Amino acid sequence: MPDNRVLYEILQQVRDGALDPAAAEQLIGSLPVGTIANLDIGRTDRCGIPEVILAEGKDIDSLVKIMHSYACATGRAIASRILPEQVQAILATLPQGIIADYREIGHILILSDGTMPEPSGGTVAIVTAGTSDIRVAEEARIIAEEMGAAVLTAYDVGVAGIHRLFPALERLKTADIYVVCAGREGTLPSVVAGLVNKPVIGVPVSTGYGYMGQGEAALAAMLQSCAAVTVVNIDAGFTAGIVAARTVALIGRNS
Repeated sequence: MPDNRVLYEILQQVRDGALDPAAAEQLIGSLPVGTIANLDIGRTDRCGIPEVILAEGKDIDSLVKIMHSYACATGRAIASRILPEQVQAILATLPQGIIADYREIGHILILSDGTMPEPSGGTVAIVTAGTSDIRVAEEARIIAEEMGAAVLTAYDVGVAGIHRLFPALERLKTADIYVVCAGREGTLPSVVAGLVNKPVIGVPVSTGYGYMGQGEAALAAMLQSCAAVTVVNIDAGFTAGIVAARTVALIGRNS
């Protein structure tokens, strides 16, 4: 592979007809060698997982170049944990033919050429204990949808008013897997896992305060669950969305 891997990938896409010359010219012009990240153009084809750029901690100029370059090269670019000022900078100079979809609650920005992810055939249910957990749930939902999963949601149905849970589960009964987000004492994933006959992924959320606050108590409770819950890290909606989408894609492929 040549040293300038990104340029090589762009030229290959032009050769294969996947990228038109005008878009390639604009992309190459925005990629001074040595100033841009080494983009993983083939991650979706190789792993079935979209390349998601973590915006958190990145300087604005670098993030703009990465997002624009990746969108032009692949037709789709996703940034997670993105700040409003970063969004504004990216949208200020969008490349020709690229459109933006900003999901403010989930802190995600999607750039695309208008194409949509191919459906996988599976369904993910995403549940939250409270409204404070929705930001993490939305990250999981968007990532799962970007991987082709259909998603059903039920938000604010936690154990503080557990009567709300049962009609929600009735609506979600066609799902193939459940992602359950909860902060504070983190009880809801265990409750859901004791009521449904499908896999449950618990996502501890950094809500709560005092002793073992900020998601620590929720993480500990989910790890100690007697109801067979798979657990991801605190606030890891991204990871939960990927695992859920990969699982239902297998189900969809074999059905």
